[in-house]
Amino acid sequence: MRQDAGDYKELKENFVSGATGSTVTHVNLISSAALASVFLYHTILSRTSPTSLNKFPISWAILVLPLLLSMTLFANMPALLSILMLIPALGLSFLSRRESGTPLPSNESERGTASPKATVAPLPFLTTYRAHMLLMTILAILAVDFPVFPRSLAKCESFGVSLMDLGVGAFVFSQGVISAIPLVKNPTYLASPVLSKLVTTIRKVLPIMVLGIVRVLLVKGTEYPEHETEYGTHWNFFITMALLPVMEIFLHPIILRVPISMLGILIALCQQLGLSVFGLQEVVLFAPRVGILSANKEGIVSLLGYLAVHLLGLSIGTMILPPSPSYFRRFQRQFNKNGELTLGGGEKYKHSYASRQNDKTATELWAYSMLWWVFMGLTRLLKIDGKEGVSRRVVNLSYILWVAAYNTSFILGYLLMDLYFYPSPSRSKYTRQQSDQDVLPSRIAVSAPLFEAINKNGLVLFLLANVFTGLINLTIPTMFTSNFWAMIILCGYSLGVCATAWVLRNTRVWKI
Repeated sequence: MRQDAGDYKELKENFVSGATGSTVTHVNLISSAALASVFLYHTILSRTSPTSLNKFPISWAILVLPLLLSMTLFANMPALLSILMLIPALGLSFLSRRESGTPLPSNESERGTASPKATVAPLPFLTTYRAHMLLMTILAILAVDFPVFPRSLAKCESFGVSLMDLGVGAFVFSQGVISAIPLVKNPTYLASPVLSKLVTTIRKVLPIMVLGIVRVLLVKGTEYPEHETEYGTHWNFFITMALLPVMEIFLHPIILRVPISMLGILIALCQQLGLSVFGLQEVVLFAPRVGILSANKEGIVSLLGYLAVHLLGLSIGTMILPPSPSYFRRFQRQFNKNGELTLGGGEKYKHSYASRQNDKTATELWAYSMLWWVFMGLTRLLKIDGKEGVSRRVVNLSYILWVAAYNTSFILGYLLMDLYFYPSPSRSKYTRQQSDQDVLPSRIAVSAPLFEAINKNGLVLFLLANVFTGLINLTIPTMFTSNFWAMIILCGYSLGVCATAWVLRNTRVWKI
């Protein structure tokens, strides 16, 4: 029996409230379906014609449907889903690979060697990571409204780990990774006047801030069910995402001199200090909402923690975007040594820039992922952030480290698959006297065209997904929907979002 609007709104808010979460292992197993689907895709791609595999329905079935299944029907047995995808992949691996010609150096690669300021080339493993992160978020924001989505994966009320808690942090971490592009293109950007960078950045994020304000007005105006303890009464995730790049600008003079990962950890410790010593955690959890600041206490208090996540993502971005993971660090060392704002090195650097050192990048990613996992374990073991555990609501130290460890590990996973399916040429015969054009790769790493399409218009798709989610929730009582019809709706929803990306794959609708 349908409830009236007021009763249903209250029931719906209770339905998505009070969650205590799952475990880190469970979340990792659910996410492993993403790795397994990519492994299956590239196994098939290396043995069949790309033309047939890259048709939209097939790409959706291999790359998107498993993500949806992992958080719904297979949520309580995620390892089984990964095994079901790995079995055919391993079976196909016994077949010989499709022959492919050796690509010759292009004019673009030659231009890429001219200067450290060359355009940052798209990286297939990063494209895959960002597409999966966005898809998991898009799928979860609607799936959470149906009973087929386990409550253990919904956002935790105050403490705990869940898939949706992780998705929020992953979005911020990914934004940090991409924010490294101007620093990698031209490290002297850090020393540019703050005011000019601030104006440019505000112009870029202003549309996101406007979206955040519009969302508040729509939610309040339509009596749409909302979860006030997520960000506050008027705050939302769009506002947080808009503020972080602006806050980063003010840290550029420090980034010139201090390792970004160290700066991120220092800010994370400051966040925890504020929560534990200065009582901000108690304010968030128990203070009444009596004014504009206290009404939005979650969004305000968590902002510094999200800045730490953003900076840890920025650190990974400066490592994986250049061909050499040490490129940005060498710039920092030279600046600290003699104050020069150029990398120097001339021809020596040109050679290293033309050929990616993905093996070294993978080694550093492994080291950082292990470091963040160990730090998180020690934080919990020593109860540095209290006995309650991980908290997205206040973005405490263990949450920051968890997000960094998870995202670094999965970026590493996608990179390792690129190295497996598209191995780099052996360096044993590569001497300093040879140019990079003399060393030809046997295969060039590629990402799925569907993932490229999703990345090209990611923000537009995220907005579209929010609109679809709102319309579906205003149209049907999702919390009373059977699993069968929920899956039909979720499949249609994901097909609609992905089809939009596919149709727009040659057009960037909104560039910010």
